[in-house]
Amino acid sequence: MAKKKQSDTSKPAAEKPRVHKDLDGFNIQINSFGEITTSFDMDRINEFLNKNVDDKKLRDREDIPGRKTKKLKKKTSEEEE
Repeated sequence: MAKKKQSDTSKPAAEKPRVHKDLDGFNIQINSFGEITTSFDMDRINEFLNKNVDDKKLRDREDIPGRKTKKLKKKTSEEEE
């Protein structure tokens, strides 16, 4: 009869997930009232998201600071021919 393998139960329970270097130290929790608490200010999180996440609704807006906008180059009639 074959022996059963013992599972390794000594794994660390509080292992930190890999995060972007700009978000190093970011921690998010939900308290007993259901409120979300973070270790970073929401303005800092929104600034990070504006820089690193492409939002199709905000692509053409230039009024958001820190936002990379892609300007479309219009073809002239000479380039089309």
